[in-house]
Amino acid sequence: MTVSATIVLASASPRRVELLQSAGIPVSVRPSGIAEMLLPNETPEDHAMRLARDKARDVAKLGNGRFFIGADTIVVSEDEIMGKPQDAEDAERMLRKLSGKVHQVITGFSVIDSISNAEITAAVKTQVYFKELRDDEIHTYIASGCPFDKAGAYAIQGDAAHMISKIEGSYTNVVGLPLCEVVEALRTLGALG
Repeated sequence: MTVSATIVLASASPRRVELLQSAGIPVSVRPSGIAEMLLPNETPEDHAMRLARDKARDVAKLGNGRFFIGADTIVVSEDEIMGKPQDAEDAERMLRKLSGKVHQVITGFSVIDSISNAEITAAVKTQVYFKELRDDEIHTYIASGCPFDKAGAYAIQGDAAHMISKIEGSYTNVVGLPLCEVVEALRTLGALG
């Protein structure tokens, strides 16, 4: 795969960088500073796509690249959009809510070509099935510090892998970036040859 121009990731997520690098796509990292608020009557998919697009546009305004990737991952359980937990109590509440149930992970992504102003924005959904979590599993996981920078208070690729009995859909989406779809968007816009 040939990369034709500078690609900038509007995110500080090391997981997203690792995913792109695993596909042979070098990226510059420039996090966006936009506020991640839910708007009234916004669906989870619309919320994730809007934030991804806003992040990509925010960083594209600064220049220093041609293609800009924004992404936002949320966890949805019983109509609650779960972002990153605010503290240990919030992490425990989220993990108890996910325990023994199925939920959705939705990642909105946006790829912008700053020269042509072409843009591809979409959302990818994955069903995630959690086993029933024991109290000691929840407390040990929270004590590890892992939940605090993750939507829904867990990371499938880390210490929470044993909590997930199965998924339906994209694994990389649950990690934080639907790699197949993002690579295709980059190819469509001419970033990859």
